[in-house]
Amino acid sequence: MNQSLPAPMDVRLMNIVSLLLGLAFFGMLAALGIGWLVQQNLFRLTAIKVRGDLSHNNAVTLRANVVPRLNGNFFTADLDRAQAAFESVPWVRRAQVQREFPNRLSVVLQEHRAVAYWGREADAQLVNTYGEVFEANPGDVEADDLPLLSGPEGQAALVLDAYRRLLPLFEKLDAQIELLELTSRGSWRTRLDDGATLELGHGAMEEIESRVARFAATLTQVAGKFGKPLESADLRYSNGYAIKLRGVTTTVLADKDNAKAKR
Repeated sequence: MNQSLPAPMDVRLMNIVSLLLGLAFFGMLAALGIGWLVQQNLFRLTAIKVRGDLSHNNAVTLRANVVPRLNGNFFTADLDRAQAAFESVPWVRRAQVQREFPNRLSVVLQEHRAVAYWGREADAQLVNTYGEVFEANPGDVEADDLPLLSGPEGQAALVLDAYRRLLPLFEKLDAQIELLELTSRGSWRTRLDDGATLELGHGAMEEIESRVARFAATLTQVAGKFGKPLESADLRYSNGYAIKLRGVTTTVLADKDNAKAKR
């Protein structure tokens, strides 16, 4: 009976080495082939398809701001860098960038929608619907009656929420909020579109809303006794408020039941 003898150790090692060398050789060939393939003009980026919000940007502005910052081809383009390039364009809030075979990028843009100015009147930035502060050319703002919001750094979303909650209360007086400010000490103040200024005081927003609601519900009755428009008001009283009327040298103190003049 014949029995096959195992190959000597040196022969087995030689076979393993030969196999590994062969695999390495074919791996190198494959890598060279892939490297050659991806460098072909077929995969050179030749177009960018842009969809989404394009109210403040067009092909010209995007090309000028983005194309110089793009490198590589379909396979080697850095999508994170491309996304950052698109998001650096004025008015662009978010950009989603994907490859589109064989030589295009597909981009979906979301633009900021300005709802208010932020900061000092002389150099105000803009606030979008999410309460995020961003920079853009104020001349590109479509609405001409945006309010000015102001407050400590990082508090734009809080101030915008306060504006949205207080505006319906002032609209009952046929007034619009022109300025809403949160001071560094946590006190609220506002200026209406007729120039009247109001001190709203400290406290949770529910307390501020309660004061403004009381003020809005009774101001017409109180000011009507004097027949003069409002110049300023102080709502920081626990059971009422004080108002100053244009052309009147006295301060009107109003509580829940009556109003009286005080020099």
